[in-house]
Amino acid sequence: MAQVEYRAEPPRPLTRFKSDQIALLEKLNRADRRHLGRLPSIIVPQRWGLPELAYSPMPFHSTWAEQHPKALIVDLPSQVFGAYEHGQLVRWGPVSSGRAQNVTPSGLFHLNWNARSRRSSIDQSWLMEWYYNFHSRRGIAFHKYTLPGRPASHACVRMLERDARWLFRWGDGWVKRGEQIVRNGTPVLIVGQYDFGSPRPWARPEWWARGVVLPDSPARVSRR
Repeated sequence: MAQVEYRAEPPRPLTRFKSDQIALLEKLNRADRRHLGRLPSIIVPQRWGLPELAYSPMPFHSTWAEQHPKALIVDLPSQVFGAYEHGQLVRWGPVSSGRAQNVTPSGLFHLNWNARSRRSSIDQSWLMEWYYNFHSRRGIAFHKYTLPGRPASHACVRMLERDARWLFRWGDGWVKRGEQIVRNGTPVLIVGQYDFGSPRPWARPEWWARGVVLPDSPARVSRR
């Protein structure tokens, strides 16, 4: 991980940032533009203009992911995802996973099927765009939706629109023959548990010096 230093600043006024800088701030602070200004403080890099991967808290390499042509890892404590090809990080971004009453399960899953848009079975007014299911029994998926800077979903993994759109095209779904799965889709490793009783870890500049530490094997990930 590149050694980029960060500082905490008041969020407003957001007009002091350029559009590409706000796009990076959305990722660093796990909040879309609508919610950035509502946060008590925001993390800002000391240096702008680097490639986006340089700002990633996810490691550039994953020993587990190198076993697969493509693999997706979500770190729940840090509310961030990393997409890997043959173990090398190719994209990262923020997520909003399940709230305390509906936590996102950790463990090993696979991308199953996708849909350009889908109505939630919980509330038909919720439109989930760029939807990619990874838990067919519970109907849990990656999709575009609001990112308020904290876990807020009903167990799905929310993403920024640009990340959800990218995953929709990059990921590989399952291959089925009738009701039988003959080939699993892209593996999805969901790691850890979010600590709802503590402050957001990524909101501390010193957290970024360490970033996310991933397990070497899904066997070391407890499933919930």
